[in-house]
Amino acid sequence: MLRSLRQLYRKKLGASDGDIGHVKDFYFNDQQWAIRYVVTDTGSWLSGRLVLISPHVFGNLHQDGDCLLVNLTRQQIENSPAIESHKPVSRQYVEEYYRGVETWGAGGFPEAPPPLHFIPSEQASDDLHLQSTQALSGYSIQTSEGVIGHVIDFIMDDNSWAICHLVVETGHWYSHKEIVISPKHIDRISYEESRVFVNLTKEAILEAPQYHVTPLGEAYGDTRNFD
Repeated sequence: MLRSLRQLYRKKLGASDGDIGHVKDFYFNDQQWAIRYVVTDTGSWLSGRLVLISPHVFGNLHQDGDCLLVNLTRQQIENSPAIESHKPVSRQYVEEYYRGVETWGAGGFPEAPPPLHFIPSEQASDDLHLQSTQALSGYSIQTSEGVIGHVIDFIMDDNSWAICHLVVETGHWYSHKEIVISPKHIDRISYEESRVFVNLTKEAILEAPQYHVTPLGEAYGDTRNFD
């Protein structure tokens, strides 16, 4: 199922033994466009700590009312790594929080469940391609003919946790419509300029499909001619 990440921000998260906080952000690999971590704000019970949770523990992103369920306990969340939210994701160290190596399938997407234990390792890894969807929201979309709009949302496949589309609000030249662009059309991202450079013309943008998001965060639309 395709889901809007914007609709998942601030969703409550429930462990097997109680609430653990809410979704604050998603960290994704900007080469594979796969979500690697859900950034969780633990609220008052852990003094507002931000922790990283792997997509593995969500299963099929099961939702109970307005709460997303994770296959963890509150104790396991308490033992998970905190992050330094004031630093850019690409420049901070993200701790591996399973001893050993996580199992990722072809293309970098989740394949196998995590180990039964949930213990932070002592070693940290600096992933220069790990980026924040919240931070990327608002970035300008740059074509060879100029800026055509800005990023307002991301559409994710909740089975593979792959980002399938960027949702772009176009400027006044296209009546401020919301269209979608596949990551395969992205040449590069300039974090210094806050711009996403795409290999599309304005004419191609005019033919881009529009997406619609339901109140439950499900996304639907026709991208057959623009993927």
